[in-house]
Amino acid sequence: MKKMVLMTIISVLFSATADLVYAKEVPYTFEDKERLVRLETKVEEGFKAVNQRIDSLDKRIDALDKRIDSLDKRIDGLDKRIDGLDKRIDGLQGLMYVLLGAIFAQTVGVVGFVLWDRRTALAPAIKKSKELEEKEELLEKALKEYAKQEPRLAEILKSMGLM
Repeated sequence: MKKMVLMTIISVLFSATADLVYAKEVPYTFEDKERLVRLETKVEEGFKAVNQRIDSLDKRIDALDKRIDSLDKRIDGLDKRIDGLDKRIDGLQGLMYVLLGAIFAQTVGVVGFVLWDRRTALAPAIKKSKELEEKEELLEKALKEYAKQEPRLAEILKSMGLM
């Protein structure tokens, strides 16, 4: 049985290699050459079209680079203007602080002046009022003392509610 399997395998191998040994070279036909030439021209045309598109893309990229450069210059100009505005705003901010400080100082000064003026203006009136109150008390004492000796005066003081 083993011999038969071995013989079958050998015969299959010989038959397979026989085709390779007797293989013939098939020459190109005229149609194959024409197809090859047409294919080469199509490939060349395709390369030309790709090269043209690449050239147009290069031109467009160069134009975009120029636009980007001009935008960079405009942005630099804007940066300078913004820096100038920052300086002006800083100056105005300092001026605002000075003005607010001056207004605050003025307000404190006015309040201080009003308090001082009230004290100095009222001091003589308070002094005079105290003097009058002391005189009134003395007069009341004097009248009460005199009313002890004069009954008519005592009745008058009682009617007035002073006694």
